[in-house]
Amino acid sequence: MLISIKMKQKITEQLEIPSGISCEISDKTLKFKKDGAELSKKIDVPGLKVSSKDNKITLECEKGNKNDFKTIKSYIAHLKNVFTGLQSEYIYRLESCNVHFPVTIKVEGDKVAITNFLGEKTSRFAKILPGVKVEVKGQKITVSSRDKDSAGQTAANLERATKIRNRDRRIFQDGIFLTERPAGAK
Repeated sequence: MLISIKMKQKITEQLEIPSGISCEISDKTLKFKKDGAELSKKIDVPGLKVSSKDNKITLECEKGNKNDFKTIKSYIAHLKNVFTGLQSEYIYRLESCNVHFPVTIKVEGDKVAITNFLGEKTSRFAKILPGVKVEVKGQKITVSSRDKDSAGQTAANLERATKIRNRDRRIFQDGIFLTERPAGAK
């Protein structure tokens, strides 16, 4: 669908709030609640007005151009992810692979400790974002959260912690790799 946006025109987009989800707007932060689960999304874009009325969220820009239109559409996609997260958790599955040295993975508070990676004496650490649960069972790692952004970033932190530089990837194939992402995740 090709949409033509002229220079500096009023752009308004609405998103319906699914039933059972309550919404509060305070200081450019939207808070959503459903059955004890709570998620928030901050929308701090100059010139963008956010309002909630009649079970709909309205994103409005008085003098917007095509970049403002893109920003509004991006925030609508983020809000849809929040609604989906309130219905069920986002689950990422990762797997630890090693060729020679056995790797030990442990959850320590808000970090994941990766020891004996490629025989290294010092541990590598990956940060766990707030609201994310990480479970380690042998070589399989499960990252789950109601917030898609936090779960995806925690999975990326685990992959990045075992990134190998200056070595031949055909020989050194050790690391933590993403094997399954939630449906609809890219």
